[in-house]
Amino acid sequence: MLIKLHVISGIIGLLTGLSILFLKKGDKIHKKTGKVFLYSMLVSALTGLALSYILQNVFFFVVGIFTLYLVGTGSRFIYLKLVNNEKAEPKILDWVLTIAMLISGLVMIYMGVNNIIKGNNGGIILAVFGAIGLSGVWQDLKYYRGLEKGKMYWLRTHISRMVGGFIAATTAFLVNNMGHLPKLIPGYVYWLFPTILLVPLIVKWQRKYVRR
Repeated sequence: MLIKLHVISGIIGLLTGLSILFLKKGDKIHKKTGKVFLYSMLVSALTGLALSYILQNVFFFVVGIFTLYLVGTGSRFIYLKLVNNEKAEPKILDWVLTIAMLISGLVMIYMGVNNIIKGNNGGIILAVFGAIGLSGVWQDLKYYRGLEKGKMYWLRTHISRMVGGFIAATTAFLVNNMGHLPKLIPGYVYWLFPTILLVPLIVKWQRKYVRR
């Protein structure tokens, strides 16, 4: 039952996330579709974390914690935008998400380095994603403490985190289906390809919508 719920919610998140990439940003359809994407990704992430514990599977843990952190903070930064001309203070939920990613990022880097030392190239994946997670934590802390002065920072972060959640869903889909994909392509390519493909789009949309 848990696996079915994880798969179904992941597919819904993947399809809605894909549609959002092509929708006009900021209108009613975008917001409604975004809510479906958010909740389906949260369910997928939480069930993934439960499965990572039950099955002792590092893959489910990495994807689960990243999805939970990215879509969670991505939606929260909308709330933390200017309220009555003053930035809303971060709540307990915001700190929980950030601290969870901090601990998880450090664990990923530690495990990644250990695997690299042992000759396992899979450790590169853990180290890379751990570093990405810690960079997000650093951004959070700067914003929470009022040190981030960038223009429309909440909007730029919302875009990068929500697309990042879609990257996590796409990565999970590719990795879970590697057995049906060309075997000549190294496994780490499937892990990193969505990130390499979509990060330039994040930069493009940030510039476009912040200018508006």
